[in-house]
This record gives sequence, structure tokens and C-alpha cells, in this order.
Amino acid sequence: MAKSATERKREQRAREKLKAEERHARLLAYSLKLEVFKGTAERLERIQQVTGIDEVHDLLTRLIHNADRLDDAALRKFVAEP
Repeated sequence: MAKSATERKREQRAREKLKAEERHARLLAYSLKLEVFKGTAERLERIQQVTGIDEVHDLLTRLIHNADRLDDAALRKFVAEP
């Protein structure tokens, strides 16, 4: 018996979900769980407001990648600031 359009669509969605999960598993280096204290959270929220970046993980990713663009001396100076 032929599958209905609903059954075919359900199977297609299941395949796509599996592909997305496999892709995520291939790309993921590790998961980062982080406790953020009040002062740090306030600064993070300020940066989000100024930049318009709503997602914390997106903001942290951008900060990391942009810090990586600094030369070694500038990076050491940037990180040494309190």
C-alpha cells in the first residue's frame, strides 16, 4: 500500500532532523557551562543592548572570534585588563 502524503512528510522531517543532529555532533567541539556572577551578567547585558545581539551564545562567539583577530601583544593587554 502506498504511503500517504502525511506519512511521507513525517518521514522526511525525521530524516532532516537526524541530518541536523549529525551535523551538530560533527561540528561541536565541546559544550560550555558557565556560572555568571551579577556584575558580569550586568556587563554582558550592557554589551547585548549596545550591539543589539540578543543571544548570549552568539555574543560570546563573536567576542571570542574578534579577540582572536588581535595580535599577541594586544590580546595579552586586552585580557590583562581587570
